[in-house]
Amino acid sequence: MTRLRTGAALAVTMIAALSGTAAAQFTPSPPPGAPPSTVQNRWPDPPKPSQSEPAPAQPAVPKQPAQARTSPAKPSPKVVASPSGSAVTCNGVFAKDANHIRLAMKYDSRNVVFGEIEGPDGSKLPGSIVFPNDPKRRLEVLWNNEAARSGTSVIAINGQSQWIGPKGLKLGMPIQAVEKMNGRAFKISGFAADGSASVLGWEGGALSSLPGGCKVGIRLIGNAQAPQDVRDTIGGDKELISSDANVRAVSPAVAEILIGY
Repeated sequence: MTRLRTGAALAVTMIAALSGTAAAQFTPSPPPGAPPSTVQNRWPDPPKPSQSEPAPAQPAVPKQPAQARTSPAKPSPKVVASPSGSAVTCNGVFAKDANHIRLAMKYDSRNVVFGEIEGPDGSKLPGSIVFPNDPKRRLEVLWNNEAARSGTSVIAINGQSQWIGPKGLKLGMPIQAVEKMNGRAFKISGFAADGSASVLGWEGGALSSLPGGCKVGIRLIGNAQAPQDVRDTIGGDKELISSDANVRAVSPAVAEILIGY
């Protein structure tokens, strides 16, 4: 499972940069194995409908159906709200003043752990992980106050996660779709040796201002099979525009979504 990670300080720098013109860099980590956790993701079966049994036969009455009595319904198991297709918005459990407890109340304490999140250069960052054992439901949250596990700093959608970011951002979305969502071309960094680039500014588009006051950034990955001369043209320490023909030639797609305050 290939996953791109970000450190707290690095991600906060990116969030701040999106308000202006400063560059933001994200450092990926090597592909990790399955995320460790001592908490099993117990996904309960949906509640079964109550059973009914027929009442003893009654004397026939013309044009009237026989009556039936229903057995008492058995209590249904608690169903945890599925985040499949859920969006990270800048309110509720993802608001600026949110905390670990609110996440646990929303998604069940069995499915939210406080543990180590992989950061740059092999570092480990303390944070909350929603559905840690399910790559498609996994979500990572870093806090401004680590001791109190409160004050949302950065929310990361990466790997195989099916969570949706603000305005409908999704992992795997091509750069043309992001540009259409933003309503205009946007500024990105030059592509690094690993084929990745980061958004430097939304240029006043729809993604530059979000309800709730949060900021969103994305990390793009280009096609490694693109011609080397094209990759050389857009590589290195430079600023590019998403609509640039050479950028489009490497078919960049969203590999990570970061939401923060």
